Amino acid sequence: MFPPVRDGEWGRKRPLARLGECIQAPSDAVSRILFQERYARFGSQLREVMDYRLLSALYQPIVALGSCDIHGYAATVRGPSDSPLHVPHNLYALAELFGLQFELECMGWQVLVENFVRLNLGGDLYLRVMGESRESCDLAAVVAANGLDVSRVVLELASVAQVERYRSQGFRVGVSELGGKLENPDSWQELRADVGIIDRHFVEGAYQDPLKQQYLREIRALTAEAGCQIIAEGVESQACLTVLKELGIDYALGPFISRPSAAPSPVLSAEVIKALGQGGGVADISAPTAERLLIEVAPVAPDLSMEAVYEVFAANPQLAAVPVVKNGVPIGLINRYTLIDRYARPYHRDLYGKRHCTHFMDPSPLVVDKGISIEELSNLVVEAEQRYLSDGFIITDQGRYAGMGTGHALMREITQLRIRAARYANPLTGLPGNVPINEHIDSLLHADAAFFACYADLNHFKPFNDVYGYNRGDDVIQLTGRLLARAADPERDFVGHVGGDDFVVLFQSADWERRCRDVLEGFEEEVKRFFNVEDVERGGYIAEDRRGQKIFHPLASLAIGAVRIEPNAFHSHREVAAAAAEAKKQAKRTPGNNLFIERRSYGAK
Repeated sequence: MFPPVRDGEWGRKRPLARLGECIQAPSDAVSRILFQERYARFGSQLREVMDYRLLSALYQPIVALGSCDIHGYAATVRGPSDSPLHVPHNLYALAELFGLQFELECMGWQVLVENFVRLNLGGDLYLRVMGESRESCDLAAVVAANGLDVSRVVLELASVAQVERYRSQGFRVGVSELGGKLENPDSWQELRADVGIIDRHFVEGAYQDPLKQQYLREIRALTAEAGCQIIAEGVESQACLTVLKELGIDYALGPFISRPSAAPSPVLSAEVIKALGQGGGVADISAPTAERLLIEVAPVAPDLSMEAVYEVFAANPQLAAVPVVKNGVPIGLINRYTLIDRYARPYHRDLYGKRHCTHFMDPSPLVVDKGISIEELSNLVVEAEQRYLSDGFIITDQGRYAGMGTGHALMREITQLRIRAARYANPLTGLPGNVPINEHIDSLLHADAAFFACYADLNHFKPFNDVYGYNRGDDVIQLTGRLLARAADPERDFVGHVGGDDFVVLFQSADWERRCRDVLEGFEEEVKRFFNVEDVERGGYIAEDRRGQKIFHPLASLAIGAVRIEPNAFHSHREVAAAAAEAKKQAKRTPGNNLFIERRSYGAK
């Protein structure tokens, strides 16, 4: 839990080699001087963190897949936000190199337990034990001093030898080594762990990988025999969460469920509830935003030296760029490859090593608010310079630095949106079909939002199709879809194509009635071009029915039935659809283009 760099990588051990390289004494005299300065600076930063307890606590919810409740929270500490020590891996690796690992671990426990109690978080607290702690690191005393029941604390242990020690103190224990020596019934029975953690490697893409699914089934069966529950880490998508539930996994955590937060919400998101099949198919009504792409990257201060920034990149090989932030506001971005390329030139390290990092900073990176939609962000990146795809972009929250986003993650999100839109769109109009319509209705109901559900249907459409042919019939359907889409506010309203000549519009716009009447007027005028001149002049056409009798049919017209959906009046999209269909029937009883508004009040049921 403590060392992960990426969200959800609970328990992932990372090598210390890169950071170790930064403080290995070189042979030549000049470099030794620089090394001593660097070593002292590392020690000074760590000592400051320890002396002033400059640690913050973050908690990531663990969801129970069966009940859709928050089972507990995986806790992690971070260093100062304007320091490379903000990243847990850097913080603990440096503490180990300076012999302060256990002191830091004790302090981290204190911070995590104190804040857990202060926030009054429910469920269990999951902590990670880094190694064999000294006697002074008495976690049981820390828990007791804060009034927390020791049975609510689950420890992920780095050593199997620690199991009995902590279990004797009343803690529950978890292990993450679900492969190798622990992958047999005898080992699990002997270990008697309470919780097993499945590494994200076996979780990522499991929904489309039969081999990973089979592995998860076997692990579930194996641990169940030993009375051990399972937590899957690194859940990044709805599909992933859904398949974990189907496979019988007990708990899960990851960025799709929630990212680590200093004050986590006690309520799961609508997307998570929907993925677990709870709440009647609830969905997020808003378009996905840049916040979905946000990853935590520790920023650097503008007065940090180039040498220090180089060390940040050396210690974090996954970083493509580092933001430069002053007083919480981003002012630039430093690209990894640009820095290394320039730094590798002769004498540049000696010349620029002590200069402020702003010397190599891009002063005009792409900066976006976390609330910008993925679609808008995609347009910005496409229209801007290509470097934004490789460098990534800075994400802010009301102007304050919040994190980074990558071009790769953006393209992946856009691709998923396109695939989903294509999968559920009506092929004739391109408008969302039944699945998105139902999801949007349910999400509005879940949000207790008042809206108008309008059901639009064409009058006399079948005889028109018979006389003029299905090609022209398709043209009239497409005309109807365009008029409805044009009348709707894309920020507030939703237009869907049920099928055939049936459409649904979910209006939250206050002037929804005017918009409907604009559609009717537009349809009455534009539909005439699909009829012969003679038929338009006499207001209809003659066609034979099934008995061979000639019948006069009026020109095709549009009927719209509208019903106001009050909060708590309906519980599912099926109830809303039934009410809207009834209003549509009433609209079709009046000849011509007509809007019927259901005036009856639907009280809470």
